[in-house]
Parts: sequence; C-alpha cells; structure tokens
Amino acid sequence: MENNYDFIAIGDTVTDAFIHLEDPSAHVDLDHGVREICMRFADKIPYKEVVVVPAVGNSANAAVSAARLGIKSALVTNLGDDYFGKECLDALNSEKVSAEFIKSHKDFKTNYHYVLWYDAERTILVKHEAFPYDLPDINTPKWVYLSSLGSSTEDFHGKIEKYLNDHPAIKLAFQPGTFQMKMGKEKLGGIYKRSNIFFCNREEAQRILEKPEENDIKKLMQGVAELGPKIVVITDGTKGAYTYDGKEALYITEYPDPKPPYERTGAGDAFASAFTVALVLGLDIRTALQWGPINSMSVVQKVGAREGLLSRDELEDYLKKAPADYKPKII
Repeated sequence: MENNYDFIAIGDTVTDAFIHLEDPSAHVDLDHGVREICMRFADKIPYKEVVVVPAVGNSANAAVSAARLGIKSALVTNLGDDYFGKECLDALNSEKVSAEFIKSHKDFKTNYHYVLWYDAERTILVKHEAFPYDLPDINTPKWVYLSSLGSSTEDFHGKIEKYLNDHPAIKLAFQPGTFQMKMGKEKLGGIYKRSNIFFCNREEAQRILEKPEENDIKKLMQGVAELGPKIVVITDGTKGAYTYDGKEALYITEYPDPKPPYERTGAGDAFASAFTVALVLGLDIRTALQWGPINSMSVVQKVGAREGLLSRDELEDYLKKAPADYKPKII
C-alpha cells in the first residue's frame, strides 16, 4: 500500500457524453404535469455540440473534489481495459487522485453514459457494466465515501459493510445512487446504521422512506436518522439545504449564483463532497453546511461534474464574499 488516505471514495466511474439539444428540434413538454424531452420519432435531430467528460460519477466526482480541497484522496472503482478506461485514469492522475485501488478489466468496457442536455437540466441514459466487484485492502482511511454502484452489487455492499465494521475507526459518508435506493433500506440497513453522514435530496428521502406525500423536511430528516446515520443532510434544490444530527436541525439558503446555472450535473456530488471534506479537516457542521452550496454553485456554471469543483482557497474566498445572511439557521 502506497499511503494511508484521508478520503477514499467507492463507486462506479463513467464517461459522460453531453449532447446539447436546442429548439426547435427538442422541447420540454409540461402538459402531463411532468417535464419531458420531446423529439420527433424517426427524424434527424440536429444538436449544438457534444462535450465528453471522462472520469466522473458520484464517487469519482467526490474523490476529485476532495483532492482539489487539499486532502489525500483515492478511488476504489472498476474500469474497462479500453480507450475510455485509459482516458479516465489519465484524468484522475491529473487531479492527484490515487489510482492504487482502481482495477482495469480485460474484455470489459468502461461505463459510458449519454447525457441529453437541454437548458440547464439533463436526462442521463445510463448503463453500468457487470464488473467482478471486490474490495481491496484499503487500510484505515479517516473517511470512506460510498456512492453510486450498479445493480447486482448486493454482495459487494456486504463486503464493504463488513470491512467498515471490522475497522470501527473509519468514518463513513453515504450518498446513495439510483440502484442503491432501489435495493431498499432493508437490504442496506447495515450501511445506513454505519453511516456517520448521509446525503440525499428531498425527493430521494421520500422514496427511501416510502413516504411520497411527506414534504416536511424536518420529519424526513428524523425518519432517515431513525435508520442509523449520525448526521442527515437533505438538499432541496434552489430552496437550500438542511442538516440534522439527532439534536439540532439547521437550514441554509443556496449560495447566490453569479449568473444563471449553465448545466446542473454534479451539483449534489459537489455539495456532499465539500461538506464531508470540511468534517475530515476538523471543521464543524455549520461550516460544512456553508461549504456545500458554494461548491455546488461553482459546478453548475460549467459543463459536467468536474470542471467547476473548487480548491480550498477558492471556496474560502467565496465564503468571505458571502452575503451577511449566508449562515446556518436553527429550524
């Protein structure tokens, strides 16, 4: 083992190809109460541009964010032994994320997602390769950050849970991805109980708790806390973010955007990773709650989840310039 790390992220890594759609070939349909991207079937649809961003995905984004914020970061992930896998490795190396625990598999393809980008929002066409998941010996990092993994990884989650229980000094941040939420809170009950921090948005909390009609954020945080996490963080888009540590519930507004968001991919990852890194560095929950929205604000000004991630100096400079009311409030 090369190092003992401050922060090790575990999760799938992908290449995102952003296909920038424009009017009049595509439009958003609100007639059914749901936003839908609409295009004429069997037609030729022009697009503005394609932007390809390698080495992303919730956990890869978090590992890069941690490295940019100045801590020793590594990533546990699987790649194909192909062009896109090598491109991902190059990108992670350039960001000073250790590749010590990254496995490249012969005869497998690197995960490749297509992002239909319209206005500032996106719809992602996803496909996770069925890699032979295994957990290497990661020693005892200060924190493990677990996020999006593909389906059929229940056994792998069991290995992660056992490793964490065998190494109680390791703290866990859990930001479940789509398939992890589909697995359900019962199958991942041990991971929930082991989590020091848990991240999701309001809609995800409703889905996890199976309470689609519950809109009271405080009740949602308390419901998630009952599953085991010591600190629960729920984001609510432009309405702000909330934390609950079993005693005190806090709220903060979003950090003001310098201009309208350009593309929103990775905003949640930027928030969660900056919040976690603040705690890794020994800062308190209130400071962490200020860090998260600043990193998100920066990411949505760029294309993709990585380009806008901030260094610590950049983040603290934004914090110095924050409006007077940009402070956590007890709710």
